Amino acid sequence: MGLVAAIGILLPFPFYYWLWTQPQTWVNLCGKGKDPSKIMAYVSHFLKLLQFISLYSVSSLSWPPPFYFYPLFGFGQFLNFRVYQLLGESGTYYGVRFGTNIPWVTEFPFGYIKDPQYVGSILSLLACLSWVPFRYILLWILGYLFMIRLESKEDPATRAKPLS
Repeated sequence: MGLVAAIGILLPFPFYYWLWTQPQTWVNLCGKGKDPSKIMAYVSHFLKLLQFISLYSVSSLSWPPPFYFYPLFGFGQFLNFRVYQLLGESGTYYGVRFGTNIPWVTEFPFGYIKDPQYVGSILSLLACLSWVPFRYILLWILGYLFMIRLESKEDPATRAKPLS
């Protein structure tokens, strides 16, 4: 396994772990009048770019993709889009942990699929198996499974207090 590619794939997960477990530190670091979810989104997008570059570095692309690519990738991205559409930036990027009131959502895919954003991401990764060695896909999926487990144990008492 290419060590640099593996590090690149795992790069976001310590950041997410830190934000989930220490949300007040992030809110304080962002500062008064700043939206910690928006800043998290910027950092997350940069880390996601590094993940994609890492994955691309070990990929062997070919055309056309196998038949399973389209339904897996299409449905996976639909789930990601739908989660973002329903929760918005603050709901997607830990707003509840940063002290933002996020309304409870029950529309599809919520209430039908547990952790729909992670499921969508995992489906999208599995769609790429013909191009990317399994060990790199597995590594990324293990990162998602770690986050699913971590986020399933949210303690409201540890949420950040917004800076006033």
